[in-house]
Amino acid sequence: MNILKKVVIITLFTILLSSCNDVHSNQDCPDGVIEWVDMIMIQDIKYQHHISEPAYEDTPITIEKGKKLGEVIYKMDDSACSNHQMVNGDATYLQAGTAIYEIKGYPSTLAITANDKVYIVDTNKKAKTAGELYPLEKLVKNIYIESTEDGRRIHTFSQSSKDNFLNAWSNLKLEDIETLNITEQQDRSRVFLEIELNNGVTFREVYWTESNTFRSGVVGNKQIRDILEYELSSLRK
Repeated sequence: MNILKKVVIITLFTILLSSCNDVHSNQDCPDGVIEWVDMIMIQDIKYQHHISEPAYEDTPITIEKGKKLGEVIYKMDDSACSNHQMVNGDATYLQAGTAIYEIKGYPSTLAITANDKVYIVDTNKKAKTAGELYPLEKLVKNIYIESTEDGRRIHTFSQSSKDNFLNAWSNLKLEDIETLNITEQQDRSRVFLEIELNNGVTFREVYWTESNTFRSGVVGNKQIRDILEYELSSLRK
């Protein structure tokens, strides 16, 4: 009887440990343990939920739901394997039946909301320019430079640099991310940029200084390079 009790206790302890971890195991998958990114796909666009740094979690966020875009059809967590190709209605963590909405005042190609969380566009194959991927005109409150070590904000763009950056951003060319990686344009000299929208929602974009390119596949021009160099120079003083 004592041996049976010990087995039960160990089993319960193992279950509790597993439930506290975001890394999940699917016994039917060849890769077994899978760690998902919190994403949704709808209207042929993949969206990602960005988690704020703890120091900024209390920043007020104003979200007003707009038109309903659809619902989650398939929850990938604990069901899909890592080679699963997302389709419309897929979500990594949201339950099937979760409603997906527009956010009033923001194009649905940029941001949507579901389960009281905001999801920012990650991949839009129809977009050909930075402005089509991230339509940011008149929607950005601040642009920050973050520490690449701990993600905290270490610098805020000046108003003129922010305006000039956004003006130049719209027409920048968007390349396939895989192509940029294959040609090794994205090197280790990276800068973390945090974009804060007017409603308080934030998301990160990564910039590589040597190649003048962004994680999303956006290719910068001379104006973008000059703006980033100017703002980075203030950190070296």
